Amino acid sequence: MKKSVFTLAALALLAGCSLAPVYERPAQPVAQAWPTGDAYKGVPAAADARPVSQILWRDYFADDKLRKVIELALANNRDLRVSVLNIEKAKAQYNIDTAALLPKLSANVNQNAARTPSTMTGTGAAAINRQYNGGLVMASYELDFFGKVRNQSEAGLQSYLGTEEARRTQQITLVAEVANAYLTLIADQQRLKLAQETLKSQQTSYDLSQKRFASGVVAGTDMYDAQTTLESARNDAAVYTAQVALDQNALTLLVGSAVPEELLPTGDLTEVTQLAAIPAGLPSDLLQSRPDVQEAERALRAANANIGVARAAFFPSISLTASGGSASSTLSGLFKAGSSAWTFAPAINLPIFDGGVNRANLNIAKADRDISVAQYEKAVQTAFREVADALATRGTLDERMSSQQALVDAAQKSYTINEARYRKGADSYLNALVSQRALYSAQQGLITTRLAKSSNAVTLYKVLGGGWQPELPQPRG
Repeated sequence: MKKSVFTLAALALLAGCSLAPVYERPAQPVAQAWPTGDAYKGVPAAADARPVSQILWRDYFADDKLRKVIELALANNRDLRVSVLNIEKAKAQYNIDTAALLPKLSANVNQNAARTPSTMTGTGAAAINRQYNGGLVMASYELDFFGKVRNQSEAGLQSYLGTEEARRTQQITLVAEVANAYLTLIADQQRLKLAQETLKSQQTSYDLSQKRFASGVVAGTDMYDAQTTLESARNDAAVYTAQVALDQNALTLLVGSAVPEELLPTGDLTEVTQLAAIPAGLPSDLLQSRPDVQEAERALRAANANIGVARAAFFPSISLTASGGSASSTLSGLFKAGSSAWTFAPAINLPIFDGGVNRANLNIAKADRDISVAQYEKAVQTAFREVADALATRGTLDERMSSQQALVDAAQKSYTINEARYRKGADSYLNALVSQRALYSAQQGLITTRLAKSSNAVTLYKVLGGGWQPELPQPRG
């Protein structure tokens, strides 16, 4: 009795054994704080500011039309749909791996019939023998003494959770892409409007130049100078008319369906992008909010578990096959008293010589783990660089906006003065032409800078891991 107890205790101890290395998260190969300097001047966040990962995109974007367009994209975008289906696939694979931890039972009823020819029987007559069997069968079930099956299941779980993180990355990226496409459409609408207003203004100036030239007041150069500006504005109007259509096509592809006319933007950038202040936090916090970094860590955990699977191949494996039920030579007697039958076939497999296959598989598993470490570190470094770049852009945008607005104001005054002098006949059209082109370029630059500021806010939200955090579905064990 004592021997049996000790045997059971030893088996229980072995069953709890795992040969996978103890997992340790690699050290972060980045600085402990964000870069500082003239490019990183941004406005400090409030002390009670929430991490970006806790700010839902619905709370972040102010424009109701944009929020509805994002909702359409999350429902219809095909790339996101593929990510969701990959989760279901990984979840099913994880359930398959987990099922290996439990024995498989099946009910079985069968008949075996054999005919012996008359030349082989002692009676000189052919004989037919039948045997009927019915009961429960346990297929070969491996006792997981060295954690092989559990580590396979752990690797499957980490792969499943990795696909969930990939889906979160895809969602955040999609939200940012839709927002940027929407903002780009607004910017190009404004550029088109500016080109059309300039075309209208230059048409008036050209008509005036034609009349003055016809009356002999000005030289032909004034008329032709006015015509160059007119044709340039006409060309820009055509270019931006096409660009607005291209922007709408790009938005339609992201959304996955046609965007209703009433949801297309009609305002300007300052009205749409009343975005919340964004706290950057510390680099270490980034690991808790960037799903692509978490996905890389899931892959590392899976690779770590696969080392345990490879190590277990060096040790004996014990499998059990059993069945129990009834057996009879007649179908009517299959379940009568005295017909019970059972089989029990334990088997032990002890690897002795495999030509180095197990050693090679272990080396492969270790190499995969080392590759995953490098990929995880690269994911951290990439995340750090993306955030640092976005912070550097944000730190200089206010100064860019201020100087660009001042440039527009100065160019507007210069053009107003030179245009008035030309209309009064006090100057040639050359000065008005130069100042008009400077004004047009400055106005285009202001639109570009406003777009850069709005896009930077979207980019910061993306690279800091915000946008979408639904509750993770739990895999079935």
